[in-house]
Amino acid sequence: MPDQPTCSVVVPVYNSEATLTPLIERLAAILPTIARQFEVILVNDGSRDKSWEVVTQLTEAYSWVHGINFMRNYGQHNALLAGIRAASHAIIITIDDDLQHPPEEIPKLLAKLAEGYDVVYGTPVQRRDKLWRDLASRITRLALATSMGFETARHASAFRAFRTELRMAFADYRSPDMILDVLLTWGTTRFGSVIVEHQPRQVGKSNYTLLKLLNHTLNMMTGFSTLPLRIASLTGFVFTIFGFLLLLIVISAYAIEGSSVPGFPFLASVITIFAGVQLFGIGIIGEYLGRIHFRSMHRPSSVIRNTIGFDSGDGKK
Repeated sequence: MPDQPTCSVVVPVYNSEATLTPLIERLAAILPTIARQFEVILVNDGSRDKSWEVVTQLTEAYSWVHGINFMRNYGQHNALLAGIRAASHAIIITIDDDLQHPPEEIPKLLAKLAEGYDVVYGTPVQRRDKLWRDLASRITRLALATSMGFETARHASAFRAFRTELRMAFADYRSPDMILDVLLTWGTTRFGSVIVEHQPRQVGKSNYTLLKLLNHTLNMMTGFSTLPLRIASLTGFVFTIFGFLLLLIVISAYAIEGSSVPGFPFLASVITIFAGVQLFGIGIIGEYLGRIHFRSMHRPSSVIRNTIGFDSGDGKK
């Protein structure tokens, strides 16, 4: 149908040789019904299994499947960025490679996008992650809210559809520390969401450990927000007032009783508190200085070893 959009589906691939073929088979069933032209871009993010061999086989079997192979592992969001920059259609859909996001739910994203939104997230009706994974995701979402706004971050997920024009907002972005959802806010404020199914993982386990998620949260807060600096400033201000009140107590005690406030524990506690606050503030400033240093090195977000299938054409109805 002429009013149907053209779509590019970007899939970051990491150690997913067992799920890639069923994912493409399900996409092959749904994409012709919702798009007049389409493509799927599989970005192999330094997988240690035979994922790239499977990608190669899929590009030979389907003319609309393309592959990008990284030199090493650069992270999910950098893989997404490479696929987004290679996309050739009007709407980009991102979906994980583990089949927890059902491809059959893509029409819901496109229908919501057609209402005038620029970005639409597929928000799971019920997450199928482990308790610690869900808790870490909630912490990450809280950090994301400092950069995106609470309401938008509350619905954010890796299953998303957005208009390709938005990539112009971060066309010159070169830092290896990349959070796609934050970059999308550089181009628009028109975010929407729909409820989608979230299926349990059938093969393997999540590549995001608790430590990786917490590091991801720290990168998000110090790389794309000044909130930690504001917290440090506010903490310093509060303890400045606290120190001023202590000074008044000492002066009052001397004026009324003719002696200073006694006790080494009191003095040691005050010194410890203020030293801790100072180190806290210095640590936050150090995080920002470190990020400035690494960005000044102009490290690439990724290095591509080779690509495959981009000359074989797109899917057409």
